[in-house]
Amino acid sequence: MNTTDAVVYIVECADGSFYTGATKNLEKRIHAHNEGKGAKYTRTRLPVRLVYSEILEDYNAALRREKALQKLSRRQKERLIDHKLS
Repeated sequence: MNTTDAVVYIVECADGSFYTGATKNLEKRIHAHNEGKGAKYTRTRLPVRLVYSEILEDYNAALRREKALQKLSRRQKERLIDHKLS
């Protein structure tokens, strides 16, 4: 990954729900989530666990992909995660 890359990611929260986001520094972002400094949604659902990530060519592409992933049903997200793990 180079400095112009961006990442879209899905984390599984402690309550089993999914949160989808985009970032330029995945490790730092996951750490921020688990420190309670991430998205408001994840602050009350800690800890989070990274279950999916995808590198994109730039941050705008990551934001577009984030919006597309957010529209998926839970089952569709589970299939995407399962496919990535296999």
